[in-house]
Amino acid sequence: MHARPNILALPFSRLLFSPTHIVILWHTQFTVGGISVKLGTVREIKHHEYRVGLTPGNVRDYIRAGHSVYVQTGAGGGSSFTDEMYEDAGATMLPTAEDVWATCDMIVKVKEPLTPEYPLMREGQIIYTFLHLAADRPLTEALLAKKCKAVAYETIRGKDGGLPLLKPMSEIAGKLSVQAGARCLEKPNGGRGVLLGGAVGTKRGDCVIIGGGVVGTAALKMAVGLGANVTLLDNNLERLAQLDDMYANKIQTLFSTPTTIEEALKSADLVIGAVLVPGAAAPKLIKRDYLQNMRRGSVIVDVAVDQGGCAETTKVTYHDNPTFVVDDVIHYCVANMPGAVSRTSTFALTNATLGYGLMIANMGLEEAIKKDVLLRHGVSCYNGALTCEEVAGCFDMQWENIGGLI
Repeated sequence: MHARPNILALPFSRLLFSPTHIVILWHTQFTVGGISVKLGTVREIKHHEYRVGLTPGNVRDYIRAGHSVYVQTGAGGGSSFTDEMYEDAGATMLPTAEDVWATCDMIVKVKEPLTPEYPLMREGQIIYTFLHLAADRPLTEALLAKKCKAVAYETIRGKDGGLPLLKPMSEIAGKLSVQAGARCLEKPNGGRGVLLGGAVGTKRGDCVIIGGGVVGTAALKMAVGLGANVTLLDNNLERLAQLDDMYANKIQTLFSTPTTIEEALKSADLVIGAVLVPGAAAPKLIKRDYLQNMRRGSVIVDVAVDQGGCAETTKVTYHDNPTFVVDDVIHYCVANMPGAVSRTSTFALTNATLGYGLMIANMGLEEAIKKDVLLRHGVSCYNGALTCEEVAGCFDMQWENIGGLI
């Protein structure tokens, strides 16, 4: 019995094709256009951020595509990935973030670069991460000054007009918002002492959700599942009709206006702010004076905090000190909520970001933008030019269309 030849080891001229034989070649070291990129990830330094930009599986995928991957020691610890896992996947481990930033052409992160990381950024470097620039002028100016190529997860568009890289984190944040709000309502935590699902012979808690997008829908699912009385407001009648049909008589839908929001808040135990304007600052729909008529010990969870928040009283908080009180209303405004469930969030995020990351690495950012017009929505800064119109509008800055720069 003769051993079968290794097809991949044969010269192309010796490969025979016939109608009854199909040969599929899988290249484990293949680069598009001959591009080989040094890319890497670092340990996140945002307070209580435990996610990581690359999993060991992602490392294998980039290496199979012909790239070199560098990972800061300990970067994956918060998501239960050891350095040995990354080494086994083929990554080169480097001791400091400075080493990774200095070595790599492309940095894959989770959260926006913070002030200590600004000096590490350099001209022409691709930074692929969440940016939320509409709420962060200093970072915007730093990216422009450094002439980086900054690609924001949260503004890349899908074919359906959605935000495919933001969606998994929005779903997780929406679900967590109800969990966090329910805990805040407990009396030892300063709340009204209300159980959202109630008990036999008692009234259920009242939950108001402002926004019927991905965050609002995920929060709605959780709140209904817990048995709360749920009111959802949105300014899209078609979306309200969809949710009304989906949940039948289990929820109340209201068209969102300043009056309906103010009235709904008066009877709310828990308010979820789930408002998003892609790339731009969130509108301030919850006015300061509305709080005076809210129930004492009620809770606002502002999931829009990354984009500046949808309440006038919002300010960023962190997991170790997540709440503050204004006019006897508890505010939960943690800007990186999914970081609390870091392993789940890391897998969910990297499942979404890997495809575009490989496209950028394989083709170069410029060719990737030409190939996928929807990717260009994610390019916020390019070689010293601001290329996101919404961010420019927030800061009254000039912007340029990325199509004219490549």
